[in-house]
Amino acid sequence: MLVSATTAVLAGVTAAGAADCPRKDALGTSRVLVVDAKTYPRVGLKSFPQTLPLADHEVVLTFDDGPQPPYTEEVLAALAQECVRVTFFLVGKSSAQFPELVRHAAAQGHTIAHHTWSHSMASNISFEKAKEDIDRGIAADEMALHGVSTIAPSTPFFRFPYFDLTPKTLKLLQSRGIVVFGADLWASDWEEMTPDQELKLITSRLNAEGIILFHDAKAHTAAMMPAFLRYLHDNGYHVVHIVPTAPLQRNAVTH
Repeated sequence: MLVSATTAVLAGVTAAGAADCPRKDALGTSRVLVVDAKTYPRVGLKSFPQTLPLADHEVVLTFDDGPQPPYTEEVLAALAQECVRVTFFLVGKSSAQFPELVRHAAAQGHTIAHHTWSHSMASNISFEKAKEDIDRGIAADEMALHGVSTIAPSTPFFRFPYFDLTPKTLKLLQSRGIVVFGADLWASDWEEMTPDQELKLITSRLNAEGIILFHDAKAHTAAMMPAFLRYLHDNGYHVVHIVPTAPLQRNAVTH
């Protein structure tokens, strides 16, 4: 069961209402939720027993596997139209290829998080290789974003590809103060489908609150996003933007 907003509001949460958006009748971002790794080291009910403290009809929108033009650009345009802020879990190899898209997303106020370098399954490779894939991905994302190659992420949020994790990789990330994200529901947009089919699927699964997983590298997700954001607006949903407690020192661990 999700924790009620009256009993689980995190310290440091600030308001960010749709009234701040220049576009009339935009969905907007209802509030900013500060996520502390000590309190919420692992979140998302599909993988863990705990999720974020969201009230009824509050959602956190997350996107994996980008950046990937032109689809990430289309998603960013849809989000900007509705003044919505989300979290992107980036694949390092793509960040290295399209650094301008990483900076574009950050400039729009979105949270930049991490999703390994190569999108490998941690359980299929050795711990040493999994660690290298995590570190290399973070370093590539940070280089694209800040011009500094470091394995100390400025935003310590991470999601395993395929939600595939091992006890050793979980322990590694927890020791570094990095929040591991699962999801509470997803659009299954890794499957081939039309934008209309995806919209019907995700709205049929959305009946309360939670962390939602999309993939901004998918054409049908990018095409569906404007209609989905309108659905949230028209059905009384509120978007919560997640941020870390404070940036880690990027010069703490470099290579």
